[in-house]
Amino acid sequence: MTLPRHIAIIMDGNGRWANKQGLPRIAGHKVGVESVRAAIKFCLAKKIEVLTLFAFSTENWERPKEEVGFLIGHLFTEVLGKEISELHKNGVQFRVIGEIEKLDKKLQQSIHEAEKLTANNSGLKLVVALSYSGRWDITKATQQLCYEVEVGKLKSSDITIELLNDRVSLHDLPEPDLLIRTSGEKRISNFMLWQLAYTELYFTDILWPDFREDAFTEALNVYENRSRRFGK
Repeated sequence: MTLPRHIAIIMDGNGRWANKQGLPRIAGHKVGVESVRAAIKFCLAKKIEVLTLFAFSTENWERPKEEVGFLIGHLFTEVLGKEISELHKNGVQFRVIGEIEKLDKKLQQSIHEAEKLTANNSGLKLVVALSYSGRWDITKATQQLCYEVEVGKLKSSDITIELLNDRVSLHDLPEPDLLIRTSGEKRISNFMLWQLAYTELYFTDILWPDFREDAFTEALNVYENRSRRFGK
């Protein structure tokens, strides 16, 4: 089987899953964590190089305060604290991309400690997009180039696709080969707009809390049958 080097996932449908069960939305997020564990285990077994998970977007800050508070102030902090030692034991390198400065101070500290602990691991690179948007990513890279022009390091005519690419998040990793979005929505929702230029898109009606090994295998089977020509 031809496997993707880099898989990106928009983990959608936690709230709808909870509603179907007659449970509060928060319950869906808790069960969704089990699917995250399953996805990491699956990628480790398949020796996937990079797994990027869209956990919380810039736009998600507009959700109800109770839900945001649970996700940012409790779930992410608690899960990271519990899981990082296991990730480290399995050789996983952990990274977070996004506007980290907007996060709770305790969570920021946990992220920095986790990244430092796992920085030299050579196994799966697990990237969590937290308070992230593709437009923010491109804007940040553009600001950096503008600054370099201002201080005389570059001329505007020097700016190329390659230079901008070197300043977006994950520029040192292969671009995603496969994007998976769960829950039946068929859009990329401001996720990795620059990096997804030639990514294969896979949409499934399965809600994220139900997305486990069989569903992941089906996504890879579909990917294997795609013809990737990169516009050539």
